[in-house]
Amino acid sequence: MKVLIVGSGGREHALAWKCARDGDEVIVAPGNAGTEIQHNVRNADARTIDELIDLAKKEEIDLTIVGPETFLVDGIVDRFEENGLMCFGPDASAARLEGSKAFAKEFLKQINVLTANYETFSDLEEALQYVITHGAPIVIKADGLMAGKGVVVAQTELEAKDAVVSFMQQGHSVVIEDFLEGEEVSFIVMTDGESILPFATSQDHKRLNDGDTGPNTGGMGAYSPAPIVTPTIELRVMNEIIEPTLRSIDYVGFLYVGLMISKSGAINVIEFNCRLGDPETQPIMVRMKGNLSELCVAALNKDLKTQTVEWDERAALGVVLASEGYPNKPRTGDLITGAWDTDSVTIFHAGTTMLYDKIVTDGGRVLCVVGMGDTIREARDTAYKSVESIKWDGQFYRRDIGHRAISEDK
Repeated sequence: MKVLIVGSGGREHALAWKCARDGDEVIVAPGNAGTEIQHNVRNADARTIDELIDLAKKEEIDLTIVGPETFLVDGIVDRFEENGLMCFGPDASAARLEGSKAFAKEFLKQINVLTANYETFSDLEEALQYVITHGAPIVIKADGLMAGKGVVVAQTELEAKDAVVSFMQQGHSVVIEDFLEGEEVSFIVMTDGESILPFATSQDHKRLNDGDTGPNTGGMGAYSPAPIVTPTIELRVMNEIIEPTLRSIDYVGFLYVGLMISKSGAINVIEFNCRLGDPETQPIMVRMKGNLSELCVAALNKDLKTQTVEWDERAALGVVLASEGYPNKPRTGDLITGAWDTDSVTIFHAGTTMLYDKIVTDGGRVLCVVGMGDTIREARDTAYKSVESIKWDGQFYRRDIGHRAISEDK
């Protein structure tokens, strides 16, 4: 099969890597240095929906898989379908679940799915007064796409006010919601609009620094499976959240639900994403058996009920290596030296580019190093051993990815 992957991040490299291993011919647009050097993968300089449509027609693409949420919200699936092209993902109407946090919260309220209490504001003074009245900790969310940086978990009233002002100055309304305690989990499914196929569970680390401190980021590391998601909890998530959601909206594609699981067992929806997560995709793809592109085609043909997916019994853990300045203004252009893939380590590129025959940094999150092992602890140790051999000026990374799961590691 000839597959087009849309995007340039670590998630897209992982998708390209998986499809290429399955025997597909893969084009990534626009891609990165990792996809440029990946076997049976090549990059194409297409960056708009019109350019991607032209590319898909010229290359006679059989299937397009969309990575970034911006394209989905902008209606890439609708446009591809209008041109007779197979494109896996939700249409623009369904992608509002991620494109508007206010829409998602109201949707959850209407279908009686548990989520934090909230209010939505477009008036600055009203929002600030709400913060003063409710105090901290409190969660401030920009109502729109912010590349994973649109949420502030404010521990102080001042931090909350600053977030409200910042988001509104950028032209966003804000959703202000109650702070929830517990463990955050990523639950991803594939759906054809009727049948639902759960993917392997995972957890990521959104905070910049060790100990889950510092500002939210797009994600500093992830692991799969998530020990906290027992078979009982998985069944509850499917029955209480996934099925009611997908019964209430016309949706085809990947659906990522961010969950908060409390010590008392309550399961709240934090957010919807209408695509695969990053960096969750990287360890999930490493564990996935079977053919990804065939699953996508089956879903587009409303035939997902006949499909199954198996997972490597080993755990996988990915550590994100970032550049100085991330998540604000990362430095770029630094030469990367060090390790390559081994039998137990796979390195996925994100913010990289080729400079002649050298690989240099070209973004905030640069690489995701995924290790595998019989336990999460072993996967972590394997990943970090490889991380130690990768160098560039201004590099940094968290040193505690997986810490929440290690005590539960069997």
